Amino acid sequence: MPAEPPDGRDTPGVIAPPPLLFIGTLAAALAVDYGIGGPSLGLASVARAVVAVPLLALGAALIGGALGRFRRAGTPAQPWKPVSALVVAGVYKLTRNPMYLGMLLIYLGIAVALDSVVALAFAVPLVPVVQTGVIAREERYMAGRFGTDYAAYRTRVRRWI
Repeated sequence: MPAEPPDGRDTPGVIAPPPLLFIGTLAAALAVDYGIGGPSLGLASVARAVVAVPLLALGAALIGGALGRFRRAGTPAQPWKPVSALVVAGVYKLTRNPMYLGMLLIYLGIAVALDSVVALAFAVPLVPVVQTGVIAREERYMAGRFGTDYAAYRTRVRRWI
């Protein structure tokens, strides 16, 4: 059974639902890109597809694998809800944040597919926002909730890749 969080709050207190951060950033980037007629990647559509499709597929696979692990563990995947289990199997053996890595890969795949240099540029500030506003808060919460088990997991598995 997980410990009660030391601050009495039973959620990580993320700044926003992570999918909204990715979707909102992508929407803003595409609005700017199409508004200014942003630069092209300089790749033919076939070349963009060769890059984008694997990014999209890998991103979807990471998210699907993570969601499946959360379902099996009987704990919610949404970071604004209390967790009841520490998930460390499956894709969580490769990265502590497969859903965020998956969202980033999908974001990048869409940006490449849509030939948007601006969207790729917007990913640069998006990553630290997710890191500080979501991941760091989740890590504090998980450390308080699962103590030494989470500390041991953090030493075994990298944050992103």
